[in-house]
Amino acid sequence: MKIGIANDMPLAIEALRQAIATRPGHQVLWVATNGEEAVQFCAAQVPDVILMDLVMPKLDGVEATRQIMARTPCPILIVTSSVGANAWRVYEAMGSGALDAVDTPTLAGPNTRRTMDLLLAKIEQIGRVSGVLDAAPRGPAVAERPAPGVPIVAIGASAGGPSALATVLGGLPANFGAGIVIVQHVDQSFAEGMAGWLDGQTQLTVRIALEGERPVPGCALLAATNDHLRMAANGKLTYTREPADTPYRPSVDTFFHSLVEQWPGEAIGVLLTGMGRDGAIGLKAMRARGWYTIAQDEATSAVYGMPKAAAALVAARAILPLPAIAPELARRVKPWLTPAG
Repeated sequence: MKIGIANDMPLAIEALRQAIATRPGHQVLWVATNGEEAVQFCAAQVPDVILMDLVMPKLDGVEATRQIMARTPCPILIVTSSVGANAWRVYEAMGSGALDAVDTPTLAGPNTRRTMDLLLAKIEQIGRVSGVLDAAPRGPAVAERPAPGVPIVAIGASAGGPSALATVLGGLPANFGAGIVIVQHVDQSFAEGMAGWLDGQTQLTVRIALEGERPVPGCALLAATNDHLRMAANGKLTYTREPADTPYRPSVDTFFHSLVEQWPGEAIGVLLTGMGRDGAIGLKAMRARGWYTIAQDEATSAVYGMPKAAAALVAARAILPLPAIAPELARRVKPWLTPAG
């Protein structure tokens, strides 16, 4: 993979160079020491992935990401001194189109190998998602079916997803009558923080999805591990490592397919902004099942990859601008009324 580095710290650049050098198939295409240079270098030579620092002179990583995705889109991995300490900036960058985030590897110390391996794993995952590296994603099959429950709105998103999710969830009423399950390509280390951030953007409750629980009206559950979220035969949510070979973790397709296989009630599928094709085939399966399906349009997508793939497959019954998605969901789902007691 051809890799661009955007970082103004010499020690961090050297650590990134050393990590990249351990993989024969990877090479550093260019090094930008500020955000403005990163935008210019990307326009001249688009890499397979950019390792983008958050704090840089001239343009910070968030604004550089925003400009790159507007001018010469390419996969961006945020590499920062501490993902946890910079969580809100990480969410901003992902809202602007970054795919993932990871701590900057160390040059010396007991964690050097671990931090470098984690960086390389993220790079290679992005390579599989973008198609630079080979991958063969496929969905598992399960048989037995659960009892009907509340309607489910299943939402998939990737690059640009956090802000798109905030718009959709923020437009839904507190008495929205369906359970919502979200599969966003996000590392488990900051999934809980993202759920907390989204919770503050909407009248609904947003929290991470727990093993063995059922979706309920008025609550949005966010997939929160590096394993895949599935609907199990008993109508409860479960996490699984399979399929192990898919580059998307958690996988939107895996969850959408599990709904088609297991859920006898009503469901709506929504595919938002994101790089790659994850979710498109699953959305097609949901439409074939007779369920209503929505894909975000190109004009409002930070990255028109996943919705574009869905449009090409005619997987979406409606292709809508982002602000129109929540009103459409509210129109199709009856309000949930608390039983009198």
